[in-house]
This record gives sequence, C-alpha cells and structure tokens, in this order.
Amino acid sequence: MRTRTKGIQSTANNGKIVNKEYRGKRVYARLGAVSQEEAEAWLRKEQTRIDNELEQGTQRNFAIAARKYLEDCERRKVRTLELIAYHITLALPYIGTKPLEAVHTGSLQTFCDSRINDDGVTPTTVNRTLEVVRSILNKAARVWRQENGLPWLVSAPLIEMLDETPRLPYPLAWEEQSRLFGELPAHLELMALFAVNTGLRDDNVCGLKWDWERYIPELKRSVFIIPAAEFKGNRQHVAILNDVAWKVVESCRGIHSDYVFTYRNEKKSLPANRVDTMNNTGWQKARSRVNLSQVRVHDLRHTFGQRLREAGVANEDRAVLMGHATSNMSEHYATPTISRLIEMSNLVTKTRDAMTLLRVVNGN
Repeated sequence: MRTRTKGIQSTANNGKIVNKEYRGKRVYARLGAVSQEEAEAWLRKEQTRIDNELEQGTQRNFAIAARKYLEDCERRKVRTLELIAYHITLALPYIGTKPLEAVHTGSLQTFCDSRINDDGVTPTTVNRTLEVVRSILNKAARVWRQENGLPWLVSAPLIEMLDETPRLPYPLAWEEQSRLFGELPAHLELMALFAVNTGLRDDNVCGLKWDWERYIPELKRSVFIIPAAEFKGNRQHVAILNDVAWKVVESCRGIHSDYVFTYRNEKKSLPANRVDTMNNTGWQKARSRVNLSQVRVHDLRHTFGQRLREAGVANEDRAVLMGHATSNMSEHYATPTISRLIEMSNLVTKTRDAMTLLRVVNGN
C-alpha cells in the first residue's frame, strides 16, 4: 500500500518498504516495523549518500580531470597542447571512467602492455603518456579544490615510469628511405619527405602554417618562420627549404587555408584536417611492413643532420639549418645568407647513390 511519500509502501503487518529510483540508482530496502517518519528519514539519508557519491565521482573521474587539465593548458597557451591531448586520448579508454583514487601504476599496467605488445612502441613513448597522467594527478592533489576547499585528490600516487633502454639515433640509408616512404600513405610520405629535407621535428611539420611562410622574390623561394611559442626552446626558427622541400610545399598549396600538411578521409567525405602526429597507425604499419620497426619519426631529423655532415656542411651552418641554439645565432637572415643556406641544404641530395625516385612530388 502506497503512503504519502512516493517510493515508500506499507506492508500488511505495518512494516515499511522503500522501492524508489533516484538519480539513476535503485533504492530498495525492507525496513520492518518503523514509522512513516523514520522511513522518510532513512530515504532522505540514502538520497544524500547518493548525491555525495555522484558529486564526488564526477569531480574525481579521470576523464573530467583530464578535460580540466586541457582547459588549463589552453588558457596558459601551452605550446604542446595538441600533443598532450593526443596522450590523453591514448589513456582514456583504459582509465577515463575510473575515480582519480583508482588511478595508479597498477591500473595503468594494461595500457602499458597494450602499447608495447600490440602497438609496438618503446617504453620511452609509453612514458610520455604516463608523464601526462602523472601531471593531471599532481594537479588534482596540489592545485584544484572542490567547493568545500578540499583537494580533488587527497594525495597523488606515484606513477612509476617504465625502464628505458637508451636508443641511439637511426639515420636512414637512401635505400631504406625509399622502401619506407614507398609504403607510407600519400599524405604521410609528403610529410616524411619534407621532414628528412628540413630537419623539422614532428610537431613543427604537423603544425606548419601558411601564415608563417615568407616569400623571397629574389630567390623565388619561401622560408617558414616558426614562432618561438611553437619551437623547442622558445626560440624563433627560420626553416630553410631545399629544392625537394620546396616541391613538397608547392604540391600542398591550395589544399587547406591554415595548415600545409593535412589529411582528408575521402571514405567518410570529411574535409581536410591537420595531422596530429606522423607517428600514427599509418607510420607504424609501414615501417613494420619493410622491417624498419626501429625507425622513429624523429630519426628523419637525425637523417637530415647526418647527411649534412656527410656533405661536408660546416658546423655553424648545420646548427642553423637544424635549429640548434648558438650564441651568435640570428632569428632573421639576409637574402644572401638564405641563398647560401639553401645551397647547403641542397647538398644532402648529393649524398645519395644515383637517384631516388620522389614518387609523390614528381608523380612517377
């Protein structure tokens, strides 16, 4: 028999039963011979418990904390925002719904095993994601506060990093480059070809903007001035384009209004968008198919530096072309200087055997 309070029923022997759905949770109990007031008090207490549980769970859910962390990074104009978001995306399927108190080294073990065994990445790569997770937990424990003044997390757990075996650079031989690039999707081949001829890092290739381009009429060639906020070490860098890199840029012109390098999913009829990282599934599958799983995207930069040395380019010019910090380095160069640097950069092609077919640029 229903009583004056919805969800509370009286039994034949004057007992009370609570049977109610509250905020998506079933509340059920046989309270026995209690008064209506006692039954209502019990129900109110249970509803308060559910309120607190849901409120706490929302605040301490890792996905919610990760979103707040990204908002903080965006507000502070963190240069690596998109890379941080990428690492969070990798971790969310494993720990996104877990309360912050349940995120620790043990709960991340499945993620670590999957990345190493299934995706074939190195412990160093996995540690980059773990570092982001650790930063979020530290913020939750030391900075962020609930309305009652308490921290989101009582204390941040120790997130143990994986043991890293130092990995030496692996500059590509020309034959290896030809095999690897030939297996890459067309948009990644262009990006890799550009990277191996400019020495730019992954994030600078992916984030290269047309707004940074500066055309030099006397040379009929452009350079890209990468802002300090976008370049490692917070230094502005003038990216010099040799003949190959210039042809790559020209082949991308007019495709996207903002970014030089983009990807368009034609199967889903989606517009062209920026590529978050070259180290994606397409890259990993391609290097595996040609037995070059040891080659990282950053090795394209090492390859450019190695070829400059093999071509006899002086240390000072190599430092400028690679974007290394030097005491006498200028952020802007006169046209004759840029002309000489283009000439030096073109020397990398002289280190090849006879000829490497540039399938994407030349269309052969």
